[in-house]
Formats: sequence, structure tokens, C-alpha cells
Amino acid sequence: MEARISGFWEILREEPNTRFCSPAFDILANTFTDSNDCFWFDIFRTWILDVGKIWLLGSEFDIYIFTLWIAYYIKMEHTYAVIMAGGGGTRLWPVSRKESPKQLLPLLGKETLFQSTVQRLENLFPPEHILVVTVEDQAREMREQAPSIPEENYLIEPAPRGTASVVGLAAAILQKRDPKAAMAVLPSDHFIRNRDLFHYLLRAAFDVAGNGYLVTLGITPTHPATAYGYIQQGQRLSGGYNYPAYQVKSFKEKPNEEIAQKLLRSGDHSWNSGMFIWRADVILKEINRQMSELHAALDDIVSAWGTTMQDKVLKERWQALKVKTVDYGIMEKAEQVAVLPAGGLGWSDVGSWESLFEVLLPDMNGNVVTNKSGHLAHETNNTLVYGSSSERLIVTIGVDDMIIVDTEDILLVCKSDQSQSVRDIVEHLKKHRQEKYL
Repeated sequence: MEARISGFWEILREEPNTRFCSPAFDILANTFTDSNDCFWFDIFRTWILDVGKIWLLGSEFDIYIFTLWIAYYIKMEHTYAVIMAGGGGTRLWPVSRKESPKQLLPLLGKETLFQSTVQRLENLFPPEHILVVTVEDQAREMREQAPSIPEENYLIEPAPRGTASVVGLAAAILQKRDPKAAMAVLPSDHFIRNRDLFHYLLRAAFDVAGNGYLVTLGITPTHPATAYGYIQQGQRLSGGYNYPAYQVKSFKEKPNEEIAQKLLRSGDHSWNSGMFIWRADVILKEINRQMSELHAALDDIVSAWGTTMQDKVLKERWQALKVKTVDYGIMEKAEQVAVLPAGGLGWSDVGSWESLFEVLLPDMNGNVVTNKSGHLAHETNNTLVYGSSSERLIVTIGVDDMIIVDTEDILLVCKSDQSQSVRDIVEHLKKHRQEKYL
């Protein structure tokens, strides 16, 4: 493809006064022939219709700009998105359950969090370049919610083994398909308000990752959060990047309130977003260096991938893997790690009931209602109400700073600042084998 675009540019240089010369556009038409290129051709065609009138003015600068535009899409030809979608979302219990985890629920609007994640990738990745790693129990529903993603792009975990294994499996499969693959690893259940900035950051991150860095997006903190890990940034990277990129000095665990205050005041820490960008070969090399057992398992799995032995080998090797996150297993001791500050994204991990106050529009008293039920509020302030039945009216009187979640079989009532403790309740139910509430 690169050679064909080069030929297109040479013809335009030789015939600068023939803006839509047939030989040049014959080359472009022949460039976009296979199914993976149809996405880029659609965008190219749209761009021509929008910008063609300016181009006809005859400026060589227009030809130069167009060439840069085409070069950008050539650069994105080997980029992929990997959606991690196998989590349980226990901090949004009792709505998020085993049978209906939070990424499959329309918590913030008409679309589910998973659908919103897929839609956020439109115009940046074609469906063929989007992979989903999940468990079998959730895969069927996800296929129905996002039918444009090809069947073979759903990678099914036999059992949850942590994000390090998820990342490794996706990287190994992508490298087998495309040795030049670079990947953005994205959770399926985050909220991002500023889609344009998100696209710009991913493009910038791919630029940095192209030079062998493991890149993460660091969310500029707005308060001393104790629910997120933190990233300390070091020196700014040289290399003429279009967006500031910094070496990662250290990763820090989720802090207590006092330490979180210090990290916020330091000015050089950001929240760990859990979004990563890197080349497939680079992350696999790092896995081999730090988690050699996982790398060996991936070698066996990839060797059997696409054969009659695929499911058998995947199940056998996967079950023996240790549960480890990519943060602890890889990132904390990786050799080349960079962070891009991501202020202004309007980001939330939707990691607790309290987080819904950040992403949903409250009424004049600070109350948020996200449900099918009716809500009658009297002298109620800064309270979140979620109901699952359209036949049920929820009434609050003299209630402040509360979270009320009403489902068919469970009623949850807690102070807003205690919503993170929902996970402790889930652990209690597991310990006492009260499965019907999980």
C-alpha cells in the first residue's frame, strides 16, 4: 500500500495542474481493494467530497496536505483496539451481577457501556481492527450488542486470569495476524465525554509506542481520589512528538486519603486510567522478560490457534496461569514506559455508585435519578436513586448524600462516601455462599 501511495504522489508532482488526473486516482482505487481497506476508502471518498472544491483551486499546498492525510491512514493501517470486557463490576452491585455485569447494562443512557466503548472507536478503527477479550458467558450478548465486530475477533477466556493474560493473548494473536500490529488496550466499561480528544490522544500515543515505548494515558486528577492508582511522571520525552509525553517515574498503589492529598499537591502525578498503547512485539518481549511462564503458554496457544487443537490447548494452558494484572505483572518493572497526560477527557471508570455523580446531570438539588422508577423527592439533596421497575415509586424525605439502589430482590442504601464498600458486601455474600444475590 505504501508503494502505491508513493506512486500517486509522484504522478501529482509530475502533473501538478491536473488535480484529478486519472492515473493518480487509478492507483488509489487499486489501493483499497481488500475488505480491510474498505473502511479507509469510505473515509477517503468522504474527504474528497468535502475538500475537493478547495483542491480544485490548484494549490500545491492542497496536494501536500492531502498526501499527509493519506500518510496518516497508512500509519494507522497496523493499529488495533483491544477491548477488555470480562470483568464483573462488583462495585456496582446489586445491579451489576454475574448474569448482567455493568458493561452490558445501559447505566448512563440508552446504550450499554460496552456499546458506548465500541461507538467511541468509530472513525478511528474499522470493525475488523477491533478485538474483544471476554468470557463465554458474556460473549453472546456482546455479539448481539456490537454485530459489526467479526466473530473471529472475539477472544474467549476459558476462565478469568487477570489483565496480564488478556493483554498477552490479544498481543500474540494480533502479531500472528499482522507482524507490524500496534494495539490500544481499553476497558469496556469506562465513560469518556470528549471523543475528539480521545481520538487525538490515541493517535499521539501510537506515535510514541512506535518507538518502542509502553504507553499509558494518565488522567489529570481533580481531587485526592483513593479509588485509583497513581502514575508519577518524570522527564519529558524528546523526539518531536505532537503531544507532550513523559517517562514514567513510578506507579503507586491506591493511596489513603492523606497520601492522595500529597500526590495531588505534588503536581506530577496522574490517575492510572487502565488504558495502554503499545506495539504487539514490544509487549510480548516484556512479557517474556517478566512473566516467562505466561509467554511460554502464549507460544503454545498461538501455535494451535486456527487448528482443531485450538480450544483444547487454550483451555489446558489457560487454566494453569496465575492471576495477575498487567499493572503489577508488567508495567511497574517495564524498561520503557511513557505517560501522556489526559486532562479534559471527561473520564470516569464508572467504578462505584458515587462515580455516577460525575457523569450524569444532577437536578437543581444535586440529585441524580437513573432508573425506570418514578422518584418523588422532598427536602432531598445530593442523592442518587436507581430503580429497576417502572411500576415502583421511590420517595425520599429529608435525605442527604445518600445512594439508594432498588432492584427486584435487593435494596441497597448507603452514604455516598461509603459506596466503595459495596465490594466488601459482595465478598461477604461469596464467603457465606449466598449465590442467589450475586
